[in-house]
Amino acid sequence: MQSRTPILEIKNLGVSFTRYTGLLSRGHLDVITDLSLSVHPGEIVAVIGASGSGKSLLAHTILGILPHNATVRGQLVYDNTPLTPQRAAALRGHEIVLVPQGVTYLDPLMKVGGQLAQGKTDAETTGRVSEILSMFGLRDRTKDLYPFQLSGGMARRVLIASAAMEHPRLVVADEPTPGLHMEAAQRVMGHFRELAKGGAGILMITHDLELAIATADRIVVFYAGVTVEDAPACNFRSASTLRHPYTRALYRALPGNGFVAAPGTHPYPGTIEHGCPYAPCCTDASPACAGPVPYRKAGQGYVRCVLQGGFPDA
Repeated sequence: MQSRTPILEIKNLGVSFTRYTGLLSRGHLDVITDLSLSVHPGEIVAVIGASGSGKSLLAHTILGILPHNATVRGQLVYDNTPLTPQRAAALRGHEIVLVPQGVTYLDPLMKVGGQLAQGKTDAETTGRVSEILSMFGLRDRTKDLYPFQLSGGMARRVLIASAAMEHPRLVVADEPTPGLHMEAAQRVMGHFRELAKGGAGILMITHDLELAIATADRIVVFYAGVTVEDAPACNFRSASTLRHPYTRALYRALPGNGFVAAPGTHPYPGTIEHGCPYAPCCTDASPACAGPVPYRKAGQGYVRCVLQGGFPDA
């Protein structure tokens, strides 16, 4: 049963970067302007968005690994306590772990067992390595292999196994299934589900809406630096139970739902300063879309929209 207290709560997150706009002048580029979400223990939350929307930047913010020219606004709370960069650094790799996008994060010169054990050779750690490998369907002899001797699927399971070694409370998975067909991707996500059953909260960052619908508990839709909708995954069974026009456009773009391309192009960060960033592409846009757009409770989720006539019930 999920805890009612989120392990991670983010409110009105903004991330900008200082950059030189001329020889002696500096400016700020806003990449994330207003992002809100929460992750509860035992829950898989998928963050969906196009390339360049700031999804991976979210992961770096949580882990406290932003570059020195970044400025963070808003609230990040982990386990009821503010998640400062210093606290993130202390928790990173232990309570908060990253499952990266590429298997190149594995050290090519170190055997799998050594990477999982992080250099420890005591009996408890060695036993834990064998236990973790078995948990993810890998034979004990896998610990004696180098990364180049692993198949792509095995390497992904090793990445997840390395995250599970420390009994994490929050797992941030940044595009954990690139290039995998749906069946293989669902198998990988099954391992994350096992971690969630053990009480961990899983934040999956992806552009694969079909996979998110099939494996996540909730889906947070991100567009041009803002969250536009937060809904239970079951709402994605029909466009009628989705509230934001962009979310419905994503639904209609799925191969099984007509494969209809959404109109317009994704805006470059910093080019839309006011109102709904999706308004230039939205066929339902009204003059009200140019003003403040609150992020408000709607059914079992949240939506950022000023559509006339209210929202569908779900």
